[in-house]
Amino acid sequence: MTAVRLKDVADRAGVSIKTVSNVVRGAPRVSDATRERVMRAVDELGYRPNPSARRLRTGRAGLVALAVPDLATPYFAELAHHVRAEAAAFDLTVLIEETMGDAKEEMRLATGVGASLLDGVILSPLRVSLDELARVADAFPLVLLGERGYGRGRVVADHVLIDSVAAAREVTAHLIGLGRTRIAAVGVDEHGSATSRQRLEGFQLALHEAGLTYDPRLAPRVREFSRVDGLLATRALAALPPGERPDAVFCFSDMLAVGAARALYEAGLSVPGDIALAGIDGSQEALYSTPSLTTVAPDKAALASLAVKCLAARIAAKEPLPFGVHIAPHWLRVRESSDGVRGRLPV
Repeated sequence: MTAVRLKDVADRAGVSIKTVSNVVRGAPRVSDATRERVMRAVDELGYRPNPSARRLRTGRAGLVALAVPDLATPYFAELAHHVRAEAAAFDLTVLIEETMGDAKEEMRLATGVGASLLDGVILSPLRVSLDELARVADAFPLVLLGERGYGRGRVVADHVLIDSVAAAREVTAHLIGLGRTRIAAVGVDEHGSATSRQRLEGFQLALHEAGLTYDPRLAPRVREFSRVDGLLATRALAALPPGERPDAVFCFSDMLAVGAARALYEAGLSVPGDIALAGIDGSQEALYSTPSLTTVAPDKAALASLAVKCLAARIAAKEPLPFGVHIAPHWLRVRESSDGVRGRLPV
């Protein structure tokens, strides 16, 4: 049998080949009526996309990967949603990879090993060192999400990120502005990740500017930015004598803050009456928690757009491109967990 082509589907549906391509890839800018007509033609003709044929024709498969540590984390799930939508505008299909923070898996994806159909990768590294990634950044189209682990004057790979130092400084200053003076930091991780280091830097900077002293006893170590680590760390803080206990807790992720809220509830401490609480991520879970969580919200759509545009440019480039650092905006979302003002959700 002769293979069904995009043109055959376009002729049957009475639309352009580009429109068929958009529908097949799930691009959002297609009307429901047109999408239904194209999909009916796809079903009638039995059309199936052929990435191998595309690679022979163009030298590219149109497939890229987004590799994140944990898809169960709302932040990464929400980010994946935005990356997929942005990639569709570039005629790219996104494969989602979960590394579980394994350094070997992160390096495998960063170099395209074992993924011959991939044109490039957007990677959020957790364990592999950025110096290791720097050695392979020129060999395969690669864009990194998240903080840089080397000097700020040195750029050895494309990075897309928010300013974590500024974000942590802003949310800590907000807690100080509420009159809180014993502020704990939950998120100093055992691995010394760049994210943890920079958020601790912003936290300490805000304390210093307010004339407050950093107390390492109020910065319990965590293994991961997870709910259970937030729970365990904050249980230890809640068990401190009343005079030593914090009156605010800044968590380095929303998932840590969700666990922290549970620990405070178990201890019979009110939020924010006894202890104010804040996080970073701007997750939907933060919005719908009770009380709603004060958080720093990165512009995830902007992060996705910057990452996909950088990757698409590298894929299309005939000559090596200079590396760049691209910073997306963020906003402080003040909610019930810090200021105590109840309000209806903006739905």
